[in-house]
Amino acid sequence: MQLQLHSQLLKSLAQHLRRERALQNLSREQLAAVCNVSPSFIRDVESSPGRCSLELVLRVVQGLGLRATVGGWEKDIQTGSDADASKESPSP
Repeated sequence: MQLQLHSQLLKSLAQHLRRERALQNLSREQLAAVCNVSPSFIRDVESSPGRCSLELVLRVVQGLGLRATVGGWEKDIQTGSDADASKESPSP
């Protein structure tokens, strides 16, 4: 399943991260130690991830053993820019 990335998705992301932390029986302090961030950052990412650094949000995602994927930029898909870029890359 692919999700379109938009600001409304951030609320869902926060809920999923909070739920996953609870499922793994991790306190905010424990997850913060695993991710090398502060416990207050865990609180912030679980309440308003849009105000947080994407790099640190991804660190929390990885710390929970999850992964985030991006399939491509909508404009590139519509115009075929991905195909054009692959023509420029040498084949192995």
